[in-house]
Amino acid sequence: MSEVVNAGFPLLTATAVLPALGAIATAAVPAVRRTVAKWLALLVSLATLVLAAIVLVRFEPGGDRYQLVESHAWIKDFGVRYELGVDGIGVALVALTALLIPFVILAGWNDADPQETGSKRWRPTQGFFALILMVEAMVILSFEATDVFLFYILFEAMLIPMYFLIGGFGDRAHAGTDENAAAQRSYAAVKFLLYNLVGGLIMLAAVIGLYVVAGSFSLSEIAEARASGQLEMATTTERLLFLGFFFAFAVKAPLWPLHTWLPNAMGEATAPVAVLITAVVDKVGTFAMLRFCLQLFPEASKWATPVVITLALISIVYGALLAVGQRDIKRLVAYASISHFGFIILGIFAMTSQGQSGATLYMVNHGISTAALMLVAGFLISRRGSRLIADYGGVQKVAPVLAGTFLIGGLATLSLPGLAPFVSEFLVLVGTFAAYPVAGIIATFGIVLAALYTLVLYQRTMTGPVKAEVSAMPDLKARELAVVAPLIALLLFLGVFPKPLTDIVNPAVEHTMSDVQKQDPRPDVEAAK
Repeated sequence: MSEVVNAGFPLLTATAVLPALGAIATAAVPAVRRTVAKWLALLVSLATLVLAAIVLVRFEPGGDRYQLVESHAWIKDFGVRYELGVDGIGVALVALTALLIPFVILAGWNDADPQETGSKRWRPTQGFFALILMVEAMVILSFEATDVFLFYILFEAMLIPMYFLIGGFGDRAHAGTDENAAAQRSYAAVKFLLYNLVGGLIMLAAVIGLYVVAGSFSLSEIAEARASGQLEMATTTERLLFLGFFFAFAVKAPLWPLHTWLPNAMGEATAPVAVLITAVVDKVGTFAMLRFCLQLFPEASKWATPVVITLALISIVYGALLAVGQRDIKRLVAYASISHFGFIILGIFAMTSQGQSGATLYMVNHGISTAALMLVAGFLISRRGSRLIADYGGVQKVAPVLAGTFLIGGLATLSLPGLAPFVSEFLVLVGTFAAYPVAGIIATFGIVLAALYTLVLYQRTMTGPVKAEVSAMPDLKARELAVVAPLIALLLFLGVFPKPLTDIVNPAVEHTMSDVQKQDPRPDVEAAK
């Protein structure tokens, strides 16, 4: 392989370098220039969105598997390369990340403004927005990395800014004293870090093992070696390496029983940071299952499928059941996300083209729908100063626009036909039914429970008599509408016309199906008569 594969403008690198440089510039803004830091972060995120749109336009769905490839020697002695490339799945998630970050920044516009607390601490505005941009840079680059070692570095490095965002910028609507709130934030941040670090360390051992076996970290080189018969892994070796990678990705996803850090992290973080966690960062886990587990270890992936499907089904039902019983709005959304990630993983390991297409669409659509619901919930919580469902009632009478957008976000969460997540969930269930009918039947219980927890949440917060504490609640303001309206428009557009997204994703899914040497099961015509 040549030292430089792509001699043109390094577009993929630019999509990650721009927010990284923006993070440094934002952090360097003088303390008294908070507004300058906010606008700088917003403009950088919008410029990154433009670059991601160019990547999306230049990507050819029917072209090579990995496009816009960049490859440079990095650590020659260990065979590590700075190697980037995007397939249909990667380019869709790069676009999702770049799309959501401007809304995250706008929604959190005042979340880190200086505020004296009982301990007289100040919230560094510049640091808040700089950390968001740094997370964006690392996540985008992780979706582009085709060198396993480079991906591992990014997979671990993104934990650092996320740790500070969770622990240093917690939700102001915390019940209890400032000391108690700080302790809860610290606990959530440390739990997030420890869970993901343990997963990353296990993955590191597997990364080293892969290099010992394959002699390379490059996905393309390993694929070429396997196709030519130059690389053959022993069954036990492949399974152990698969487990090392999968464990780390299951923690990040999060998959039951490795999920317990998510409700704490989302509950204690600000609403925009909660969106960053579940709509952006956690997608790295499910994306990596497709890119690395299935591509590098196809036989082990098929070997592990029954167990993974079982865990995914538990996640679907368990997450939905716990969402039904929640009293905290943000923790309810967190448990709902655990259920949704179960659907994504179920679609991936159903090993059908419909299932994997649905899983990829689900990653995108879940990101948009969860962002819409959680950000509106954040606006609601900031007005009342409480996350408890019981503290609300009759909001739709005093803030109808807020209530209406909250309802649409909730209906998208329960996958109402006509909204984007319905297409994803339908494809996942169709793909699962085709290969594993019993699993498909069990998964449908998640849909019923989703309708229950979503509609009950809306009923208890938005309908009924107006509580005195919300009687003077203002409706959504212009900045908040600018956050919510585009997300709702996307949910409607992709709900009725998902073809632009499926055209990008489907060729990549065909490559993944080829990796695991699977074909869609044929319908049993005789049984249907």
